[in-house]
Amino acid sequence: MHFEILTEDQSGGKAMDILVPKLLGNDITYRILPYRGIGRIPKGLRPQSDASKRILLDQLPKILRGYSHNPHSGIIVIICDLDDKDKEQFLSELHGIKESCAPKLRIFFCLDIEEFEAWYLGDLAAIRKAYPRAKNTVLNNYVSDSICGTWELLADAVYKGGRKELVKKGWQAVGEQKSVWAKTISPHMIVEDNLSPSFKEMHLQLQSTLI
Repeated sequence: MHFEILTEDQSGGKAMDILVPKLLGNDITYRILPYRGIGRIPKGLRPQSDASKRILLDQLPKILRGYSHNPHSGIIVIICDLDDKDKEQFLSELHGIKESCAPKLRIFFCLDIEEFEAWYLGDLAAIRKAYPRAKNTVLNNYVSDSICGTWELLADAVYKGGRKELVKKGWQAVGEQKSVWAKTISPHMIVEDNLSPSFKEMHLQLQSTLI
């Protein structure tokens, strides 16, 4: 069984590359395809930007049409942030793209709520193993999948100087730090114990493909 896993950014791709064997075992093949931002669903399902910019939602109709012409595409998994969107409405829009562009494919949409960092925060033990000096006062006040500025909260817990120091270095530094978290926290995560509801939902969706 083969999986094509699309993420909205590099850090999510790096994390999933570590997590997929934990989630699905070693008897599958997979490919991680990280994009450079989530963007938005284009009007009329016609991409508004150049494909080379690799903006996930803008290119998603074209991506799914391409997969629909490949009989060996396998199972498609789209992972992206919910941010402040309405979950049911967003999922309805995503499934609308599927029905229009690739109705016969097995496609799963997995939303991390609010951001991918919520999935790290669903496993505080993994964060503490990666960062033994993490601030427990910050971690212990986090409510799973709350809309609170998730990456900022994680930065406050594990990054020297917290979010303020990280933001001072610019958004490129923020992206680089997110990739560091992917490589340092993901190896310690125990997927069965994760407390994030959206992580559990993603896990169940992927597990259902193996039945």
